[in-house]
This record gives sequence, structure tokens and C-alpha cells, in this order.
Amino acid sequence: MSVIFLSGPIGAGKTAVAQELLQLLPAPLSYIEGDTFWSFIRNAGERGMRETFPVLMRSMTAAALPLARSGFRVLIDFSIPPAFVDTGRKILKEVPFDFVLLRPSLQVCVERASSREKGPITDHAMLKDFYALFESGNMDPVSDDNADPASLAQRIAEGLNQGRFRVA
Repeated sequence: MSVIFLSGPIGAGKTAVAQELLQLLPAPLSYIEGDTFWSFIRNAGERGMRETFPVLMRSMTAAALPLARSGFRVLIDFSIPPAFVDTGRKILKEVPFDFVLLRPSLQVCVERASSREKGPITDHAMLKDFYALFESGNMDPVSDDNADPASLAQRIAEGLNQGRFRVA
């Protein structure tokens, strides 16, 4: 059916919004929580995060393809920078996809990242550099520092129904 990338920098609230969005999207529905793909790498050898990160993005996109082709709407929850959209299009071929960019302020992302349950991230320079990857491009972000995940999910569901996030 289609693939939805729910993206944004670390601390954007992707997983919290995804959990709410899953309740609003119609079946059949599949969910790929991208952070689980990190566990697939047992020993990257000399490869660092910069080399491993694109492999993970391509892998989860490729994993979505057979699900979408068999009629599922697939929600991918991961920090996929807008620059990946062209690669995503090449992998997904004819499968329609939407790219939803959550982008609260850098300050909010830094605060959330430093209090993550799955392990705090406190390297502010790295967070700032990573955040910059989500500022480029012509994506219209969902930016709201004060909205709760349920209201953001509702706005995103409405935007999906209106075709607001569809990638040509």
C-alpha cells in the first residue's frame, strides 16, 4: 500500500508520536521501529556510526518494501534525514511513500535527548550537528515545541489523508 517515514532529529518525539499514530492509521498496518536495527549490528569492525547509519536506513527501507507491496501501510520510525528521500525513492520504486519530518526546536531536542530512557545522549555538539541534517531541504516540518504526541499524531494523520507529506 504505502510507506510512511516518521523522521526527525534525536529527541524530536518520533517514537511517542508513532505510538499515537499507530492507533489512528487503518489496518493492515506494520511498524518498523528503526532503533531496533542498531541491534542487528553485532560488530561493525572499523566502521563507525557514519558508515553504519546509511546501511541501517537502506536496510529498514528495503524491509518495508515487501510489506507495502503485500498491502500493508508501513510506518518507519527513525531519524532519517531529508537528504535520504531520493535513495528511499530508488529502493521503494513504485511504492508510494510519505515523509513526515518532526522538528521541534534544537533546545527541546537536546533536553529530551539528555533524559532518554534508552540511554541519555549528552553530547550537545553532536546533537547540534545531527539536528542540522534536518534543517536542509524543502521539507515542510511539523514543528511544535508545546504539542503533546497525541495532538501531533492527529495533525499528521490528517496531513497523510490530505496527501500533505506524499513524496513525488
